[in-house]
Amino acid sequence: MAGPNHGALAATFKIVRVLQAICLIAIIGMTANFIAVMVGENTTPPSVLIGTLSVTCIAVIYCAITFILFLDGILPVLINTGMDGMLLIAVVVVAVTVGKPLSYLACQNIGSGSSLTNSAYDFTAALGSSLDKNGGKLNYNNWIGATRSTCFEMKAIWGLSIALW
Repeated sequence: MAGPNHGALAATFKIVRVLQAICLIAIIGMTANFIAVMVGENTTPPSVLIGTLSVTCIAVIYCAITFILFLDGILPVLINTGMDGMLLIAVVVVAVTVGKPLSYLACQNIGSGSSLTNSAYDFTAALGSSLDKNGGKLNYNNWIGATRSTCFEMKAIWGLSIALW
């Protein structure tokens, strides 16, 4: 896994790509878990989560391809810079969209007087009657503040998205 010998710049590129992949895979795992729970309850996931999952999956594939091309010494640097810029714009959009309502939440205060056990499953199950009125769609702004664990996990996704900037 030597790659081209560009000194500290090459080492930095490799380290940053690995850290990006780790953050992106963590975001994919948490987002996919939320979507799986919602789909299991016959609920339409919010478009924010679907968009987050789509952008991060594309970003992981891009990171893997550019890492391999760099190791083989055939990565076109100028094109890579442009593509990194476009990926940055997509990640910023995800971070802003996910974080807009999250910035006002204090997760430690959620659920202190609630009978819910702070899981996404319990919240989704408790929303059954209200979902019928909304056509089976879950409102993102209401969902993120329903349980403490959901709030903390969404803040983790938001924080990892910001770390990718």
